[in-house]
Amino acid sequence: MFQIIGIVVLFGMVFGGFTLAGGSFDIIIKALPFELMMIMGAAIGAFLISNAFSTVTKTGADFAKLISGPKWGKQDYMDLLTLLFQLTKTMKTKGVIALESHIENPHDSSIFSAYPKIMKDHFAIDFICDTLRMMTMNLEDPHQVEDAMEKQIEKHHHEAATPAHALQSMADALPALGIVAAVLGIIKTMGAIDSPPTVLGAKIGSALVGTFLGVFLAYGLVGPFAARLNEIYEEEGAFYKIIQAVLVAHLHGNAAQISVEIGRGSVPSSFQPSFAELEEASSNAPTI
Repeated sequence: MFQIIGIVVLFGMVFGGFTLAGGSFDIIIKALPFELMMIMGAAIGAFLISNAFSTVTKTGADFAKLISGPKWGKQDYMDLLTLLFQLTKTMKTKGVIALESHIENPHDSSIFSAYPKIMKDHFAIDFICDTLRMMTMNLEDPHQVEDAMEKQIEKHHHEAATPAHALQSMADALPALGIVAAVLGIIKTMGAIDSPPTVLGAKIGSALVGTFLGVFLAYGLVGPFAARLNEIYEEEGAFYKIIQAVLVAHLHGNAAQISVEIGRGSVPSSFQPSFAELEEASSNAPTI
């Protein structure tokens, strides 16, 4: 919602100020289709050249995140903490072997299936199950496990954030592409150098529209889009940091209640459940 408001404010202030200053839209309107074709066409072409097909498709899919925001809400963080409480409590009371059937077939597990939204995130489920599987193989050094989990999170974040990096590269290129369009406009103007001053002025104005569009699109739209996407990826990445925090805390010998409380501290503030809310959810969690 704020992104839509931001776009309205951006266009309103820029073009409203131009109008109030006595500017005329005639030259801009006439030049706009051709300048957009050159600048955005070149930007899209460069985008396709510099990125893998998977990055291109993911960028298109992730555009919805600009409006919807991160996919995890307060209830999702509560569900994750409750799930981790069940897992760590079972490991404390019955040992890791008691979870073997659940981590080998999480889609058939009564524990995991109680949280369908988390189940849809393949990385989250694999991250939990793979870490627990390492524990069943007697890898119980908290520092080794934490290091292994950190590397997985870094890899996932790097791959997830490729659309933001690709859009930022496009934003960096747009001012230069605007100059390319402007130079072409100047070449066109020089071809009509014997025209009257009014005609030459209009042609130069059309050429400068290219420079304006390149800078405007870069710093007003594409750059902020990239920054917003990167912010969303960072916030979504906190979900996996919670998994790491809880399981590492468990390996340090903490009780299940303490482990999930440590994980609660990693929840983004706007979605963080209170101590009482987490305690109530944990106490109501079904036993295995």
